[in-house]
Amino acid sequence: MRTTSRTTSRTTDRPSAGVTDPTDPTDPTGPGRRTGLPLPALLALATAVFVTALTETLPAGVLPAMSADLGVGESAMGQSVTVYALGTALTAVPLTAATAGWGRRRLLLTAMLGFAAANTVTALSTDYPLTMAARFVAGVAAGLAWALLAGYARRLAPPGLQGRAIAVAMTGAPLALSLGVPAGTFLGTVLGWWVAFLLMTAIALGVTGWIAVSVPEVPGRARSERTPVLRALAVPGVTPVLAVTFVFVLAHTVLYTYIAPFLDRRGLGGATGAVLLAFGVASLAGIWYTGARIHRRLRALTVASTLLVAAAAAVLGLAAGSTAAVYAAAVLWGLGWGGVPTLLQTAAGNAGGEQADAAQAMLVTLWNAAMAGGGVAGGLLLDRLGAGSFPWAVLLLLLPVLAVVLAARTHGFPARRPGGAR
Repeated sequence: MRTTSRTTSRTTDRPSAGVTDPTDPTDPTGPGRRTGLPLPALLALATAVFVTALTETLPAGVLPAMSADLGVGESAMGQSVTVYALGTALTAVPLTAATAGWGRRRLLLTAMLGFAAANTVTALSTDYPLTMAARFVAGVAAGLAWALLAGYARRLAPPGLQGRAIAVAMTGAPLALSLGVPAGTFLGTVLGWWVAFLLMTAIALGVTGWIAVSVPEVPGRARSERTPVLRALAVPGVTPVLAVTFVFVLAHTVLYTYIAPFLDRRGLGGATGAVLLAFGVASLAGIWYTGARIHRRLRALTVASTLLVAAAAAVLGLAAGSTAAVYAAAVLWGLGWGGVPTLLQTAAGNAGGEQADAAQAMLVTLWNAAMAGGGVAGGLLLDRLGAGSFPWAVLLLLLPVLAVVLAARTHGFPARRPGGAR
């Protein structure tokens, strides 16, 4: 019994076998498909993204409370993000291959139930190893979800609106950062961090029902259509996108996972929720702007995102003692980071072509490997160099990101898309 003493993937666009009614307007692959965005279904996917992103990042807002309650240091508790990411990185590719023939809705429902189970165990556990095991299981569920969400949204939309559909679905991520993490931080302070995880269980169960009634089933790929995942590396442009993904996410995770200790060392520990709120609201603006322009400006938007996050890191490194500067940096960080998931998933799908599914699975694996690496690297930096080293580490990592994006102007992040759009 707990006490009150707690401290504070793109698939092919061709019609697929298994669709029973090709004239049904809710059928995403039939000739009667919608001509506009299917918003109820996309919003259900966005809520699934919200569950995935918040389960992943919630420890960042309640890290001091979790570490105190479980009797471990903050750097050890930060590994709850690392083990989650390892669960995803180690299982995304094999699970994607093993479940390629499953219907997309069936697979997503399985992932949501996995989140509900893992968050319940996390909330009720008083044992650090058990908590870490639950976080690993949550990461496995995330591997299933992330590998299919972008492709699912893309297949639900008509030609020409796929990028916008992905942007709508991905709004769940900045919403998790702008509303979910600050709300979780508040609940952790007032009621206990475990209450936030129980609330996540309730949300996961709710979105499971929503998906079941509002999202049309999309069949998996027939065995004859599947190709080895690693074959995508031979497609021009895929490797630069994957390299940018790994290093950009590594840079972001080093700072985001340990933002509470970073702010605490500067006398702003009580403002963690507010700073994350500023970051998240700015992320919403970033993803909205990205969704409106990604079809023509993917390269320019990726460069701008890199520069904005770099500017935020510079401000935190040079003026972290100023409260106004910290909030300004949070806004710049959010504006830059908000559209990054949409940009990189769209770039991977565009570069991959017929190998887009494999490219997306590899992107998910590297994304989460970078998260795991960021959790470990951030913990080492915190213990050995102090929290003040985080912004400079971010800047150092973003230099090769910018170099690769600028160099990959023919494939990966092309200066021109087919048809002449920049």
